[in-house]
Amino acid sequence: MFRCLFVTLGLMALAMGPAPAQEARPVLVFAAASLQTAFNAIAAAWQKEKGGKVTFSYAASSALARQLEQGAPADLFASADLDWMDWAQQRNLIRPETRRTLLENTLVLIEPADRPPTPLKIGPGFALAEALGDGRLATGQVQSVPVGRYAQQALTHLGLWETIRPRIAGVENVRTALALVARGEARFGIVYATDAKAEPRVRVVDAFPAGSHPPILYPLAVTANAGNAQAQSFLDYLSSPAAIRIFEAEGFRVTR
Repeated sequence: MFRCLFVTLGLMALAMGPAPAQEARPVLVFAAASLQTAFNAIAAAWQKEKGGKVTFSYAASSALARQLEQGAPADLFASADLDWMDWAQQRNLIRPETRRTLLENTLVLIEPADRPPTPLKIGPGFALAEALGDGRLATGQVQSVPVGRYAQQALTHLGLWETIRPRIAGVENVRTALALVARGEARFGIVYATDAKAEPRVRVVDAFPAGSHPPILYPLAVTANAGNAQAQSFLDYLSSPAAIRIFEAEGFRVTR
C-alpha cells in the first residue's frame, strides 16, 4: 500500500514538473526626487544589459532617511546632500564601505516658460522681491528638504533671506516645487538645474553662484538591511560609462 502511494506521488511530481523558481524581487532604490529622470533611464539600460530589475521610491532625502530608520526595506539610498547620508550612517542604516559620492548639481532660479523672460541677474541684493510682486517663490521646506536648505543658504548669503522668507512656498520635494512653477502657481522657484532641464514648461532665469551655498553633492550607498544581492551590482552600474552618459545628458556633473 505504501509502495503504491510513493509511486503515485512520484508520478504526480513528474507530471507537475519542477517547481518554478521564485522570481527575485527588484532592487528597491530610495532616491532623491531630483534623480528621477536620470535614474529611470539608467534602470532601463541596466535591465536591458544585465537583466536585473529596479523599482524606485522618489521623495525628499529627509523623508527617505526617516523611512529607513523606521525599517523600510530599501536596498539602496541616494541622497541629494551629504547631511542626510551622514545622518543615516550615524544610525547604522547604510553600509559605509559601499558609500560613494557620484554627482554634483547646480541651484537655479526658474519661472514659468509662458511668461515674458525676467531680466534678473543673481547677485548680492538682486531685485528678487520686486520681481516677485504678489507672487510666491516655490522650493523645498527649508527645515529639512535639501533644495530648500540650499535655497535658504543662498538667499542668506546674498542678503535676501529675511525679505523673501514670508514669500516662500515650502513643499515636500524639489519636483513638487518644479510643478508649482510649471503650472504658474508660483511666480518663481528655486530648484536644481537638472529638474529645470527635465520640465519644458519652466525657464531658467539664472544660476546661483557656487559660493553662495555648499556644493550640491549626491552620496549613494547600499542600505544596512539590503535584501537583494543585486543592490551592489546596480550601485556599480551607476558609475559605468553608459550611466555617466545619461547623467551628463540630464545636466549632472559626475564627480567620480
